[in-house]
Formats: sequence, structure tokens, C-alpha cells
Amino acid sequence: MDATLASLLRAVPKVELHLHIEGTLEPELMLSLARRNGVTSRFTSVEEVRRALDFADLQSFLDLYYEQTQVLRTEQDFFELTEAYLGRAHREGVRHAEVFVDPQSHTSRGVPFADVVRGVSRALEQVGRDQLGMSSRLIMCFLRHLSEDEAFATLEQALDHLPLIHGVGLDSSEVGHPPSAFARVFAAARRQGLWAVAHAGEEGPPAYIWEALELGVRRIDHGVRCLEDEELVERLVRDRVPLTVCPLSNVRLKVFPDLRHHNLGRMLRRGLVVTVNSDDPAYFGGYIGTAFERTVEALDLSAADVVRLTENAIEAAMVDEGRRSELVRELQAARQAVGC
Repeated sequence: MDATLASLLRAVPKVELHLHIEGTLEPELMLSLARRNGVTSRFTSVEEVRRALDFADLQSFLDLYYEQTQVLRTEQDFFELTEAYLGRAHREGVRHAEVFVDPQSHTSRGVPFADVVRGVSRALEQVGRDQLGMSSRLIMCFLRHLSEDEAFATLEQALDHLPLIHGVGLDSSEVGHPPSAFARVFAAARRQGLWAVAHAGEEGPPAYIWEALELGVRRIDHGVRCLEDEELVERLVRDRVPLTVCPLSNVRLKVFPDLRHHNLGRMLRRGLVVTVNSDDPAYFGGYIGTAFERTVEALDLSAADVVRLTENAIEAAMVDEGRRSELVRELQAARQAVGC
């Protein structure tokens, strides 16, 4: 990678649109919280945890992911988890972050809904906004391996906290759990004024992307299998539906054998509104700066591609036009600073 491209990668204002806050739980913090909260972990060292980060597929990752979340018990735990992510993200140039949280992973074991949402949102405001100058949005995801009735119960719990929640999403085990199973709860969430996004087309088929669009989503999370359906690609391009692609996680979960075979470059060339994100960086080998650098290098992307990916993310962000314009100006300043 030449020096100009490397400088551009460091300088562009990064906008993260696909980030699971529970997926930023680094082994050091996990073990610390386990000790503080009296939670027994099968791991006794950071090295043991890192050796477990070898996944065969999405489900094998989720099994460990949900096991690790057991250490999160209090509002302060969620605050510290989010605070740690924000510090890392800021060092990698993130200027705006849209953070997923999975309340059902916690309320199912007795953690109050309010503690989850308040802990995360307090850090986004006090640390992200006030200390680091980062804007943010909080997206509450429904777990698709659970029922729609359980999703409705979670939406009901959220109603008292809507000033803190900006959107709803759909995550967890994709295969066998189509988006259409959640049509009614997504419609109810949209009536409350919440944005809608959904994971689709990572391990699941292109049909799941079509179903997610029927839910009224503003973005597709992942969506890498869209290239298997030409009519779908045309629809996504025509309507400028953003796709929040996570190359490092796609490789770690065996969606692609390695980064050189990832289809992000082809998606860009087709005119799709693709973006680069880190997904669950504590599990998949890097935060957004690392994801950008490794993807650009593996796919031999150009400076123009980096600019386009950043422009796409700014366009796709849940921000008002004032903040969007600020991010555009920051991108222009970064380009001028490195001479491209």
C-alpha cells in the first residue's frame, strides 16, 4: 500500500454502522467483570479466550458470544463496555457510530432493560459526545432465534426509553429464521418513529434480503449474498439501499475463505451502497481501522474506492442534514490534507 493511500485511510472520518456493543467485550474486560460480579467463567486467562476465537460458522460464534455476555450484570458494566469501545473507535478515526444492543440477551437472565439501555446510552453521551466529540445512535435488535411475541415484549419495554433508542434491528442466527417472521413487530416499531434495519444475506439466502426490504428497513446489515440475484442487485442500486458489510467477520465465519475472495470490490463496481464495518471486533480480529486497511490491501482498492466507501457510510447514517454536512466537510478536509 502506498503512503498516500495509507494516509487517506487514517485521515478519513469513519462512520461505523454495524457494531454490536456486546461484540466489543475484550477478554481482559470480560475476565475483570466476571471477577467483580462473581460469575464463573470457564476461561482463566486472556490467552485461553483468544484460543477459543476460531469459529466454524455463525452459530459457533454466537455460542461463545452469548456465553461471554453472562458477565454483564449492571448499568455500570454496560457503561464501561461502551466506554472502552468508544476509546478504541476514536483512536481509529470514528466520528459517528451506530451501536447495536441486544436487550433480550440480558433481560432473559434478570438484568433490567433500563440498566442495559441506560448504561450504553450514558457512555455514548458522556464519553462519546461530551469527551470525544463523536455522534452516535443506539439500535435495539430483536433476536431472531426467539419468537415475534418475545420481540413484542421487548418493544413494549422499550417504550419508556424511546428518547434513548433510535432504531430497531434483527440479528442472531440467520439460517432458518427469516425476516418475514417479524413483520408485525417491525411495523409496530416503525409506527413509534423508529428506524428499521435488519441482518440479511450473510449466511441466509438473497430471499431474506427481499423479505427484509418488505419490513421497511432503511439498511441491510451484511447483504453480501445479494450478488446471487440480479433483480435484487438492480433494486438495491436503484433505491440506494445501504449494505453494512463486515469483511473481517465474513472471513472469520467462513462466508468467504479469505479477504482476497471477498466480494466487496465487485459490490462497489456494481454501484451498490456498500460500507465497511467491524461487527464484533473483539471476536473477529480488529476494529474499523483495521477492517478498512486489511480490506483495501487484500482487494487492491484505490483511494477513490476509500472515498466512495466513506461517502456511502455518511449517506447511510441516521443523522440530521447538519451533522451529515459536517462529516462531508471532514472528508473533504482529509482528502485535501493527503492530496487526493
